[in-house]
Amino acid sequence: MTSTERKPLTVVLASPRGFCAGVDRAIQIVERALAKWGAPVYVRHEIVHNRHVVESLEAQGAVFVEELDECPTDRPVVFSAHGVPKAVPAEAVRRAMIYVDATCPLVSKVHLEAERHHRRGQHILLIGHAGHPEVIGTMGQLPEGAISLVEDEEQAERFMPPSGQPLAFVTQTTLSVDDTARIVAALQRRFPDIAAPNKEDICYATTNRQEAVKAIAPRVDAMVVIGAPNSSNSKRLVEVARVAGCADAHLIQRARDLDMRWLAGIDRLGISAGASAPEVLVEEVIAACRAVAEVTIEEVEVAREDVHFKLPRALAS
Repeated sequence: MTSTERKPLTVVLASPRGFCAGVDRAIQIVERALAKWGAPVYVRHEIVHNRHVVESLEAQGAVFVEELDECPTDRPVVFSAHGVPKAVPAEAVRRAMIYVDATCPLVSKVHLEAERHHRRGQHILLIGHAGHPEVIGTMGQLPEGAISLVEDEEQAERFMPPSGQPLAFVTQTTLSVDDTARIVAALQRRFPDIAAPNKEDICYATTNRQEAVKAIAPRVDAMVVIGAPNSSNSKRLVEVARVAGCADAHLIQRARDLDMRWLAGIDRLGISAGASAPEVLVEEVIAACRAVAEVTIEEVEVAREDVHFKLPRALAS
C-alpha cells in the first residue's frame, strides 16, 4: 500500500444507540423552559451526563448547579433526568420557586415501587452504584434506613436484613443486565420470599443498547462507546463489550479522544453510544475515521425503539 492509499476500515454500528426517550424528554424540558421563561433557567445537576448536551444548553441560557441553594428564588429550576430526593422539591416549594421535574418516567417508576414496598412494611434493597445521582434520588424517597444499597454479588451475600422485616428489591435503571441478574439470583437464593419488581427496573434503552453491543462485539477488532465518564449506562456498555468478546473496548467522549494510531492496527471497528450521547457525536467519530481510512458502514440492529414520554403539563403546549 502506497503512502497515498488509505487502508479499508469497516465500521460496525450498534443499533439502538444514543439518546433514549427519557434523555430526549429531559433536554426538551430545558429547551421549553427557556422558551417559556427566558434565560437564565437553572438546572440542578447535569440534565443528562454528556458535556456536549450540557454545553449546548448552556449556550442557550441554562445554568447548571449542584444544589438548590445555588439557585435564586426568582428563576425557574429544572431537576435532572436522574431524579432527586423528596427533600429537593419540598425545599423548592418552601422557597416559593418555580420548578419542573425532568426525572425520567422509568426512574419515577422505581421511586413509586420503593414507596409501595415501604408502605407494606418491607425493607428495600436497592441494587445500584453508590454516589450515582439516580441512587441518591431513589434512596431519598424514603426515610433514612428504609433502603439498603447493594452494589455487587459480594454485598448481596453479606447483607443481613433487619430482624423480622420482609424484604423487597428495586434496581437502578442503567445497570449491566447480566451483572444485575447475578446479584438478584444471589438475593433470591438467600431470601426466597424477597419481593421483586412487577416489571424489570433496568430500562428498555439500557437493555437494548447492551444487546446491540453483545451482537457486534465478537465481530469486531475493537470498539468505542461514545459517552461521558460519569455516565453509568455508557460505562456498562464498555464492560459488556469486553465480556462479549471484544477486549479492546474504550469509552470516549467524542472524536478528539480517538487515537488515530490505534485505528491503523484494526480492520473492523464497532461503535455504540450511551443513552445520553447525541447522534451528532457518532457522526463526528465516523467522519474522523473517514479522514484516515476508506470506511464501509455496517449496521446491526437488534431492536426498534418507538418509546416517547409526555412532557410535563406546564410545558406541553
